[in-house]
Amino acid sequence: MLTVIDYKAGNLTSVVKALHFLGTEVFVTSQAEAMERATSMVLPGVGHFAATARLEQGGLAEAIRRAIARGVPFLGICVGMQWLYAGSTEAPGHPGLGYFQQTVSRFPANGQKVPHVGWNQLNELAATPLLKGVASGDFAYFTHSWRAPVGTETIVTTEYMGPFAAACQRERVCGVQFHPEKSGATGLQILRNFLEFSAC
Repeated sequence: MLTVIDYKAGNLTSVVKALHFLGTEVFVTSQAEAMERATSMVLPGVGHFAATARLEQGGLAEAIRRAIARGVPFLGICVGMQWLYAGSTEAPGHPGLGYFQQTVSRFPANGQKVPHVGWNQLNELAATPLLKGVASGDFAYFTHSWRAPVGTETIVTTEYMGPFAAACQRERVCGVQFHPEKSGATGLQILRNFLEFSAC
């Protein structure tokens, strides 16, 4: 069962519509016990990193940890990807999942526009099933003020005030900083790839 996690901060409607467009049945829940039945998980996210504190309420974060430990595929989108890291300078008192050890930080104040909003090119770093059919140089839609640094888990970078992680993956846990549900054919391909990847 593809489970979309509702923690009252995600861009649920457009993500669910995109998944339905791809012919996928979606179960939306905010209940930790539902994670025990999940065969794959999507964590959307918009807004302030502090909203992820709700994942610690009712045992959601621990249920997600257990599911990931069982090998359940996971896709975090925007703030959902940032939550995979140790934390964010946007909300120092609220730790992330810590699956990746680095910290998310704000774009520097150097006179360029923040938030970073718009279409940016994807620069592929790693061969992975998540990127099947996506070419280096394809565009995706971003809207965010904080970004993850490039690290060993980074599979795609993009450039805005220097390179940062546009997508990350380790084993069956993936994240994308951009919004695939708003990124046209490229975004739909990535969601389709996640669904195929999850079925393996």
